[in-house]
Amino acid sequence: MESLGLYLENVTLTKSGKYTMVRVTVDLPDGPGAVDSDQLVDVTRAVSSWLDQEDPIPGRYTLEVSTPGAERVLTTPRDFRRAEGRMVKAVVAGKEIEGRLEGVNEGSVVLAGQEIAMADIEKARVVLEFSRD
Repeated sequence: MESLGLYLENVTLTKSGKYTMVRVTVDLPDGPGAVDSDQLVDVTRAVSSWLDQEDPIPGRYTLEVSTPGAERVLTTPRDFRRAEGRMVKAVVAGKEIEGRLEGVNEGSVVLAGQEIAMADIEKARVVLEFSRD
């Protein structure tokens, strides 16, 4: 995916009846921004071509290429950097904190005006915003 300027997040194979579902999740390598539809088309063509050429999956398969989604879970420093500027809901020491992810530093984030060590974040995810004031 590097040659297409994208980061390979995940590949999953699941059986669906007599078919196999191949799900490929891609994202930008780092920082804020979004994968555009042309990039998804390029990835789909590249993966489809590789699957046709190498034939690693016996029988029929369905290929699905997507991004992590609007409400992605944040677990790695890269995930947090990708969410910079977005609304985030995090659990820290059993308390829920929701606010804008203002910055990402080495080992910590600034969320809703508070600097929080990434190691103290029990779980976090991006919150879908319908309007930004």
